[in-house]
Amino acid sequence: MSAQDKRVIPFGYKLVTGIVLFIGIFILAMIFGAADTTVKDVWLALTSHDTGDILSIIREIRFPREVAAIFVGASLAVSGAIMQGMTRNPLADPGLLGLTAGANAALAIAIAFIPSAGYFGIMIACFIGAAVGAAMVFGLGSMRRGGFSPLRIVLAGAAVSAFLHAIAEGTALYFKISKDVSMWTSGGIIGTSWSQLKIIIPFIIIGTIISLILSKQLTILSLSEEVAVGLGQKTGRVKAILFVVIILLAGASVALVGNMAFIGLMIPHIVRAIVGTDYRFIIPMSAIVGGAFMMLADTLGRTINAPYETPVAAIVAMVGLPFFLIIVRKGGKAFS
Repeated sequence: MSAQDKRVIPFGYKLVTGIVLFIGIFILAMIFGAADTTVKDVWLALTSHDTGDILSIIREIRFPREVAAIFVGASLAVSGAIMQGMTRNPLADPGLLGLTAGANAALAIAIAFIPSAGYFGIMIACFIGAAVGAAMVFGLGSMRRGGFSPLRIVLAGAAVSAFLHAIAEGTALYFKISKDVSMWTSGGIIGTSWSQLKIIIPFIIIGTIISLILSKQLTILSLSEEVAVGLGQKTGRVKAILFVVIILLAGASVALVGNMAFIGLMIPHIVRAIVGTDYRFIIPMSAIVGGAFMMLADTLGRTINAPYETPVAAIVAMVGLPFFLIIVRKGGKAFS
């Protein structure tokens, strides 16, 4: 799709189309699974106070699970879009640049040393770990002259991620908490509860709203830092706020579902092919497409080998790794 074609179709139509597809995938996700349900069952479960085994499964298991998928997919897609715009690195992704690995390591340490931390404490630990992981990656990536380069950042991300994953595994083995840690870091949304969502969702909403407010500045920053400075933008302040937003979104996602790579890489590239390079359009569309993609992956995970679960992280990786290689081959451009 050329830039001219992207302007011909108004963004409003694209947004409505995205929302319709999102709703369609949500309905499919609520219907399909190990337990046979119908559209009527889903409607009754969401709109009435009727009781029954099927309705309870939908209300207490499937519905919170899909809500988690929506918010995790949206937060990872938005954080990936922000990272790609802020660093002008087409390979940027929270899972590839150390954020999720840092959050995982902090999670393991928190479980080992503060077993009574509770869900809120675990989430704060994930925020801190995500910040440390990102700082290590960007610190390593900027040690040599020439500033950041996409390849150098990705290599630093791979090294730091491996190191932090080793810390998480070592801590889990030494303190005999491997089972507890693996329940968090397996990259799935099995067993998500409403109590967890009540803690996590506000952070994701706040991060997304801030990113929407700063989307115009992010668009300018994504073109050139010199242009941004020339237009009077306080780039240091904008970057600092966006960095905090990325940590909020990535840390909250890891606290809920564990390690999940490639969503933050794929979705922004797909969205840019649809709406262009303006982050006022990229961020809301990334949230919608990311949520829909995560719901679709979760539905596949529940139905491919029902009643057994296929890890969502494995399904995402099967799509994401070829996508990553395509982007590398095309020099940072996928469908645009």
